[in-house]
Amino acid sequence: MAEKAKRAELSMRVETLPGLRQQVAERLRLAIATGRFPAGTRLIERELCEMMGVSRTSLREALRELQTDGLITLQPNRGLSVSIVSRQTAQSIYEVRANLEGLAARLFARNASEEQVRSLKESVERLAEVYDDFSAEAFIAAKTHFYDVLLAGGGNEVAADMLRRIHTRVSQLRVVSLSSATRARESIRELREFVAALERRDEDEAWRLCTAHVEAAARAALSAIGSGQPDRR
Repeated sequence: MAEKAKRAELSMRVETLPGLRQQVAERLRLAIATGRFPAGTRLIERELCEMMGVSRTSLREALRELQTDGLITLQPNRGLSVSIVSRQTAQSIYEVRANLEGLAARLFARNASEEQVRSLKESVERLAEVYDDFSAEAFIAAKTHFYDVLLAGGGNEVAADMLRRIHTRVSQLRVVSLSSATRARESIRELREFVAALERRDEDEAWRLCTAHVEAAARAALSAIGSGQPDRR
């Protein structure tokens, strides 16, 4: 049943050729981020081509992109598989994320328009709705929108690009953690306090609350990796 659902999710054919590689790569990222392809899953080209209705050339281009992002790994005598994130790697990812998001918070407080502040506040409330009626796909979409607004408001394209790359790795760690109601409530409370600081244009407090939020997410994810139990950030 799960295999049928997986195939159904990936079977939609792409009609337009421009950006085909990006479309295939995004669909594979979503499959990994939502746990349809768990860590360690072998990725067989023939099966993926059939699921997604694309040529091997397009698929291989997308797979190379995901390999560069660290989401998939080429293993000797085994081919490509979804990367297994060690505790040490996860900790390193969150350390970089905390520093980049802290910078993004400062930049947003300094540069964002009032409309962008309102949009960010609305995106947090959308996240709260998703937590109340959770689905992995809706969560990823809402979280992506939150960061799109945050990064656009900061106005630093280099920082935005670096942070999006980090979030690609973080999305895989979120699979390790998908359902703690306690962490969900804490996360929304943290984000509301963070947005309140942004509304006040308090750069130092926004930085502090943002990095504290990431550090709390790191503790939850690392705990889940250690116990094998999911949680969600």
